[in-house]
Amino acid sequence: MEEAVNSTQDYVVIQAEENGVTIWGLTRGSATKFHHTEKLDAGEVYIAQFTEVTSAMKIHGKAKVYTKHGVIEAGK
Repeated sequence: MEEAVNSTQDYVVIQAEENGVTIWGLTRGSATKFHHTEKLDAGEVYIAQFTEVTSAMKIHGKAKVYTKHGVIEAGK
């Protein structure tokens, strides 16, 4: 029997490649809202987890995002 996938267990690692990279957490539900903001400087790393509250993240600035699916370069 295959184990059910739980999206609230997924982690991402965001590594800022410039000063001022902003990360917003967005809520789940019928009305998506911003609920959390982080600001990173070059070289800083942020580890985030999708939860019952957080369904999406928005990243502004040059950063590398490490996921189980690979590395995504934001802000290029």
